[in-house]
Amino acid sequence: MFHSSAMVNSHRKPMFNIHTGFYCLAAILLQICVCSQFSVQSSHHFTEDPAAFPVASNGEPFPWQELRLPNVVIPLHYDLFVHPNLTSLDFVASEKIEVLVSNATQFIILHSKDLEITNATLQSEEDSRYMKSGKELKVLSYPAHQQIALLVPEKLTPHLKYYVAIDFQAKLADGFEGFYKSTYRTLGGETRILAVTHFEPTQARMAFPCFDEPLFKANFSIKIRRERRHTALSNMPKVKTIELEGGLLEDHFETTVKMSTYLVAYIVCDFHSVSGITSSGVKVSIYASPDKRNQTHYALQASLKLLDFYEKYFDINYPLPKLDLIAIPDFASGAMENWGLITYRETSLLFDPKTSSASDKLWVTKVIAHELAHQWFGNLVTMEWWNDIWLNEGFANYMELIAVNATYPELQFDDHFLDVCFEVITKDSLNSSRPISKPAETPTQIQEMFDEVSYNKGACILNMLKDFLGEEKFQKGIIQYLKKFSYRNAKNDDLWSSLSNSCLESDFTSGGVCHLDPKMTSNMLTFLGENAEVKEMMTTWTLQKGIPLLVVKQDGHSLRLQQERFLQGVFQEDPEWRALQERYLWYIPLTYSTSSSTVIRRHILKSKTDTLDLPENTSWVKFNVDSNGYYIVHYEGHGWDQLITQLNQNHTLLRPKDRIGLIHDVFQLVGAGRLTLDKALDMTHYLQHETSSPALLKGLNYLELFYHMMDRRNISDISENLKRYLLQYFKPVIDRQSWSDEGSVWDRMLRSALLKLACDLNQAPCIQRAAELFSQWMESSGKLNIPTDVLKIVYSVGAQTTTGWNYLLELYELSMSSAEKNKILYALSTSKHQEKLQKLIELGMEGKVIKTQDLAALLHAIARRPKGQQLAWDFVRENWTHLLKKFDLGSFAIRIIISGTTSHFSSKDKLQEVKLFFESLEAQGSHLDIFQIVLETITKNIKWLEKNLPTLRMWLLVNT
Repeated sequence: MFHSSAMVNSHRKPMFNIHTGFYCLAAILLQICVCSQFSVQSSHHFTEDPAAFPVASNGEPFPWQELRLPNVVIPLHYDLFVHPNLTSLDFVASEKIEVLVSNATQFIILHSKDLEITNATLQSEEDSRYMKSGKELKVLSYPAHQQIALLVPEKLTPHLKYYVAIDFQAKLADGFEGFYKSTYRTLGGETRILAVTHFEPTQARMAFPCFDEPLFKANFSIKIRRERRHTALSNMPKVKTIELEGGLLEDHFETTVKMSTYLVAYIVCDFHSVSGITSSGVKVSIYASPDKRNQTHYALQASLKLLDFYEKYFDINYPLPKLDLIAIPDFASGAMENWGLITYRETSLLFDPKTSSASDKLWVTKVIAHELAHQWFGNLVTMEWWNDIWLNEGFANYMELIAVNATYPELQFDDHFLDVCFEVITKDSLNSSRPISKPAETPTQIQEMFDEVSYNKGACILNMLKDFLGEEKFQKGIIQYLKKFSYRNAKNDDLWSSLSNSCLESDFTSGGVCHLDPKMTSNMLTFLGENAEVKEMMTTWTLQKGIPLLVVKQDGHSLRLQQERFLQGVFQEDPEWRALQERYLWYIPLTYSTSSSTVIRRHILKSKTDTLDLPENTSWVKFNVDSNGYYIVHYEGHGWDQLITQLNQNHTLLRPKDRIGLIHDVFQLVGAGRLTLDKALDMTHYLQHETSSPALLKGLNYLELFYHMMDRRNISDISENLKRYLLQYFKPVIDRQSWSDEGSVWDRMLRSALLKLACDLNQAPCIQRAAELFSQWMESSGKLNIPTDVLKIVYSVGAQTTTGWNYLLELYELSMSSAEKNKILYALSTSKHQEKLQKLIELGMEGKVIKTQDLAALLHAIARRPKGQQLAWDFVRENWTHLLKKFDLGSFAIRIIISGTTSHFSSKDKLQEVKLFFESLEAQGSHLDIFQIVLETITKNIKWLEKNLPTLRMWLLVNT
């Protein structure tokens, strides 16, 4: 799954061998062998002590008390029939589940949520063979655990197969989960409806009763009944269509490969598609609503290219005959990797050359790369349980880097990946962070695992490990992992084991010796030879939270190293600092270069302190080469001064990514109280000579962050001086920007960022040019093509007049480009008029003009503006119960709404308000990890201001 934060950040031929996985394949042994992937768990026979069990909804005892399902009944195959009615907005359905019993039991426990079960029967394999009718089953429901119990008349016999048949019905869901309705508007103004599924992590149970846990992999045969004007899609190709009385059609789909329930998908819609064939013969199709078909061509080109790349990289063919990618008008996250039928938010799949910018193209490419990677990482090999969701999401994020670099080198994704790591460090340097792998049991806890730690930190530690092991050995290890666990489930240790022993058959000599990559450094070989294997190193990164700080002190030819836990907002002098440092130790694969040598040296730091000898005299040492390591570096003594001097004298002696890393670390260290702000600001002086767009943008981002912090707090003397400094100091580079779409991707992203900054700071030439373009565009009735990289800026300046704002809102409703709508919505949110912002929020709550899926990003955008911050915060507090009717408590949207409207606060009054609000929610039984993260973030902001405000004020007086 890919979480969309596009607006917020502006803020997945030869066929396969089926591995049986859950049951042994040795011919007749199938019936008497249950493989070790399921340890047989007692069925806690309910007859022993009914009082120890929960009460079902009808008042009778419910025979199972755990959140997790028992392992005594194992699904092998689902026959699923679904008939959605897109007029009455409901569906009727039936299923027949083939199960294998591993232990005698008198009940079968399945997941089911909000489904009305009308009938349930059980047949033995023998009954089925002789066409005997099934025995009626009593159904008990326990909604608190989203479970049903099917009580069988007599105990099921171990090692035999049975067939469970269930008839059920439900309304199409209103939200974004289970089997839900979505709507879109045609060019002619007609509203049309489609029915679509979204099951990850625990919502398949909202569409059909099932064993809704990732370990219960099975095959699925799906039939969908529909009207002639609609198309039905599912994971597999359609085998046949049967015409029924009354003009209805029934589509039968090929049986799926063995997979988890959360990957099942089916859609009934009237969409159009474009298709192509990969070099290995897989048919790839991109589906969108009819009026948007012309925006699907880039996605098709990218998908074909990326699927070809992955097949070669993983040395495993994509195992299905087809792959569909479909743009859904109402979608909660960015995309979902359903095997063979990947669903996307429109902004994550569609590309409109007239309104999509360079960063939009990068976004679409990376989301497609992410979801296609999941077809192997997640679908082919699935984590055993949600505590290891990072094995899916961290890998998919990491593979974006590998795949986009290989297929679209012109997008220069390498530099973008640094921000993937920098983003999560902000959260991981708080005490409220969590380990990558962490227990999660309830649906809300499971949803909360889909966060920056699983996605970004997971990707960053994999990138660090790749840099440590070497690209070839790392690739061999993941190929081994995927081949070994195909159609099965895996856990952390399985990955480390594959990466430790990444010798494929082709690597062995005739004497049975595997030769390791000759490029591996002696340091690495020594490290691995000491029996401190990959697992021992990597568990220090997955099982403990936080990020290490490497403290470096140069003393002549000697380097003294020390590792600590890096904490933002908790200073060394604070009484709690020492306790928060205890028991933290990482195995850090260090890299460094020096002023006298460009050679990359390596060292594993496995203890709190260590010493390194330098072979030659050197004026500076730079650790964490190319920022491939997941750690912050602090240079004690004159270390920072030497590096700042070098940047001012000749910044090109340091690699571009090293310059970005220095800018990042220096400001992080200010937040941790390890450096004074003037030292960090002094470093930015060199930026007027910076030739790397990503490095220049990184420095500007921090200065802009400080400006917005002062502006929101109305500390006007500093905000005015900072504005003056930015416009004076960066005038030459701002003046060089053209209002066009020319140049490389990073030239274009720099242009967007610089002109947006200039207009945000009310720079006269910028405002004037944007206003001119907006007027010309309005006079042309929106037909004038404005360069896409400046479109958002032009709209934002235009939105400052009532006429412009109203015109943009009208266009928003009519636009067929989701990329354009995103830019318009952002522009509308920059209004300084409270009544206009209030109207936007009301439209977002209503969900017609502004879709509910965009409400979280809208609130975030409004809250970041001085005129909107109080409005958004008041709205969330006053409408909390209404918001929970639209989004699940643990959903990404709710977490964005909470953090987006509060985490920028920096006063004690606001901290108290937020604290009281969270306490009131917890008193009502709502608890989220984000609460503590937000409180710590606000506390950090308060401490930052207390410590750095006088320094910032003084530095600006001297430098403006």
